[in-house]
Amino acid sequence: MARRKIVAGNWKMNMTPSEAVKLVEELKPLVASDDVDVVYCVPAIDIVPVVEAVKGSNVKIGAENFYIEDKGAFTGEISAPMLKDAGVEYIVIGHSERRDIFGENDILINAKVKKAFEAGLKPILCCGESLELRKKGTYLDWIKRQITWDLTGVTADQVKNLVIAYEPIWAIGTGETASSDQAEEVCKAIRENISEMYDAATAEAVRIQYGGSVNAGNAAELFAKPNIDGGLVGGASLKADFGKIVNYK
Repeated sequence: MARRKIVAGNWKMNMTPSEAVKLVEELKPLVASDDVDVVYCVPAIDIVPVVEAVKGSNVKIGAENFYIEDKGAFTGEISAPMLKDAGVEYIVIGHSERRDIFGENDILINAKVKKAFEAGLKPILCCGESLELRKKGTYLDWIKRQITWDLTGVTADQVKNLVIAYEPIWAIGTGETASSDQAEEVCKAIRENISEMYDAATAEAVRIQYGGSVNAGNAAELFAKPNIDGGLVGGASLKADFGKIVNYK
């Protein structure tokens, strides 16, 4: 059975609540699709109005971050149960900006993956290498290490419902894009790693996205590769072009 494509927009720290609702209304007819899962991963303050705005459409809502405790004295944080109750279905975990800017390591990311599943959220687990690692030629070893750490103690059944997003750090927001062959090489290696950690059926089920300057012009070529099951889209998810990426065929 073919894996269903999933295209998720990662809005990052963009869009006030009123701007978010306006964008959602504009995108609704453009992202309608019967055979692609569409997700908007939005800032925390936008979640409640955006969940309301997408009702009746095919769009699911994701969050960009959360903390591993359910509640307590963690000023400024948001918990997985809070997100679930607000109507969130997906959660981005381990994005390079969280790792690099906010110091999140693989031990915390692993705890987040487990907590997300416990709360009934579907993780979009990010991995990827720096330009330095790419040039050294050690990027596959690096990504294998990330995946192995991040999924420690996670069950095969959970992994089957996981989305993994391969995002080469050198291609995020730079306009640089990994070639379709470069992206396929890594996504194939990730699938092989899942097969080694679990089994072939789990590796076949898990969906692997490519992220890193995905746009209307390169989506079709990227998504045609056998191990690329869609995209995690940054800047292009904030404009009408997102509809062309969803309906890439």
